[in-house]
Amino acid sequence: MANVMPKAEVGVTAGLVRHLLSSQHPDLAGLPVTFLASGWDNTLYRVGDRLVARLPRRALGAETIVNEQRWLPELAPALPLPVPYAERVGAPNLMYRWHWSLTPYLPGEPVSAGGDLDWDAAAVALGEFLRALHVPAPKDAPLNPFRGCWVGNREDSFRSNLTSASGQVDTDAALRAWASATAAPLYDGPSVWLHGDLHPANILAHEGKISGVIDWGDMTAGDPATDLSVAWAVLPPEHHDAFWKAYGTDNDALRARAHGWALRLGLVFLAFSDDSPDMLAIGQRTLSRVLGPA
Repeated sequence: MANVMPKAEVGVTAGLVRHLLSSQHPDLAGLPVTFLASGWDNTLYRVGDRLVARLPRRALGAETIVNEQRWLPELAPALPLPVPYAERVGAPNLMYRWHWSLTPYLPGEPVSAGGDLDWDAAAVALGEFLRALHVPAPKDAPLNPFRGCWVGNREDSFRSNLTSASGQVDTDAALRAWASATAAPLYDGPSVWLHGDLHPANILAHEGKISGVIDWGDMTAGDPATDLSVAWAVLPPEHHDAFWKAYGTDNDALRARAHGWALRLGLVFLAFSDDSPDMLAIGQRTLSRVLGPA
């Protein structure tokens, strides 16, 4: 059976967005509403030139958008890259049963879309961004059992996705890399803030520079290795040293755990790429770096 993006549980249309604006934010009701993108959990429409309406398309997105509304406005001022914090929030009504957000429009295209990028600057920007983000999180930070944990907790998912991607990846090399990652010393530091889903489709670039980090639905706290997998997901190997230097912390155990998260991420993208060439390309690029020199 094909692995495809989950189906929407509610229909999110431009007409729905216009209705919600008219009833809850009438000062914006006259602005043009145009489709921007749809992911696994949310659908996005531009509202005028400056705002984006972010509406969950399934129940899981409805749960996580509340975390974004609660925490991103607090985190955003300390981060060196723009993030789409909620400037305004929307409430459920008879036409739409979930909370929703209006966030700033961030210029740029996902790094996964290709285009020229200053890789030296990108490595430094991502390293500095994660150094600023990875500070101890409060005890009431969102919980996410699938991110920020020991990478070995995702063993079943790893093996299932490796089976799904058979024929597209060197299975023996993947198993060796996984064994190395799960054998690394466990994280024993404080639980730090994490983006939780940091990959090329959630990182924007504009005019050759990293311009923003989007889609914070999986934000949580835990082992920073989860986010640091972005080194393999985004950067060519020759720019990894600049990334780790900008991040300011690099040890064998941390790198090994991050390497394992990157391996798992690459397999997820391969396994669920049947209806997405972009997802396939992300998985292929990530695994080519992961299964090369670590």
